[in-house]
Amino acid sequence: MIKVRNLQYKVGTRKLVDDLSFEVKSGELLAVLGANGAGKSTLMKLLCREIQPSAGHILLHGVDLDSYKLAELARTRAVLSQHNTLSVSFVVEELVMMGRYPHFDQRPQEQDLKIVQQVMEETGILHLAGRDYNTLSGGEQQRVQLSRVLAQIYDTQKACLLLDEPTNGLDLLYQQQIMELARSLADRGFCVVCILHDINFASRFADKILMLKEGKKVAYGHPIEVISCENIHETFSIKVKLMPCEGYSCPLVVPATVGS
Repeated sequence: MIKVRNLQYKVGTRKLVDDLSFEVKSGELLAVLGANGAGKSTLMKLLCREIQPSAGHILLHGVDLDSYKLAELARTRAVLSQHNTLSVSFVVEELVMMGRYPHFDQRPQEQDLKIVQQVMEETGILHLAGRDYNTLSGGEQQRVQLSRVLAQIYDTQKACLLLDEPTNGLDLLYQQQIMELARSLADRGFCVVCILHDINFASRFADKILMLKEGKKVAYGHPIEVISCENIHETFSIKVKLMPCEGYSCPLVVPATVGS
């Protein structure tokens, strides 16, 4: 689905992304972890084609990302950004319908209307369809935005979904709901790349984890292979303890106490 080969991005002499290689297959959720300044946001901008790499390649379905026309790319991959503030008021259903814009010219077709209803139901916001977006809570707004990007690629087989810190600023309930939705999308065949700060969320929901530090890969692989005290210390400069958690294949990560 997505193949990244020897990816590099430089600003002057500083390498914000340095020789990254990884891949994400259809049906997989990749979580990208790293401290502030690790290169996560830069990597996401490269995957979104918001900026151009200094070197290396990003392949989507085996085709170089730069080869896609914008309209074609919009029907193949969708992006949920960190910041989704609106200066103009929209009703929730109108905003979700914006995700279907790449699929029709003048008026939405019956298929578009059906998809908007389906995604609102799946994300649990159908009861908010007639509400003003700006009157919603942060968690509700995030689910509306997820509905919009999901509507964009809902009927595209093996589409790609890029989520830039989707749980940022949300309370624990909404964080859980967003990650469960992301996991369910991967289970349906979507390719999902998700930038996260929470190691335990990553280990619970992701198929693979990519750890970054100063633009370089610290570790990449299945959670059980990647989640270690050594990798976490190298990535986040913090000592942790790993505690077994009943019902989960990966241990729970907790900060180590001073002196331990």
